[in-house]
Amino acid sequence: MVIDLTNLFNGADEVIPVDYAFNISDLIFDTYNPLKEPVHVNGRFYQEAGVVQCSLDVQFVFDGYCDRCAEPVHKLYHFPVQKVFVTHLDNGDDFEDYIVTGSAGIDLDVFIREEILLFLPSKILCREDCKGLCPKCGKNLNEGSCDCKKDIDPRMEALLQLLDEE
Repeated sequence: MVIDLTNLFNGADEVIPVDYAFNISDLIFDTYNPLKEPVHVNGRFYQEAGVVQCSLDVQFVFDGYCDRCAEPVHKLYHFPVQKVFVTHLDNGDDFEDYIVTGSAGIDLDVFIREEILLFLPSKILCREDCKGLCPKCGKNLNEGSCDCKKDIDPRMEALLQLLDEE
């Protein structure tokens, strides 16, 4: 969906409402396709002080796998997007503060796709305190401890021998 911002850049005192759902099921995250349901975007574009502001809420369901225990993860994510759009930048302006459209329109699909990729955490966890899998037997440690014997650090083995002699 392309949103025409020409009137806003020309100083029109109007609001462009956004209530939009689109499919980005082709998005690949890690090695799988986590966004099987449509992404919902609500908000508005408006002109203020000669620039175009956007205030959006993005909501989507993430279906993937925990990076520690490999269990399925089904999470609803919701985050705000607050950005300032300009047609050009003067020398000395900070590029991080503005998005230069170059034209008077913005492809909302591409813009929101980039925002989602920036929002997603680098590690997906089923829960914050996920214990992961045992490196020896592969048991999910969230379901209980395993019976594997803990490895002894070879640097400490000599000290353990001294304790065993006593």
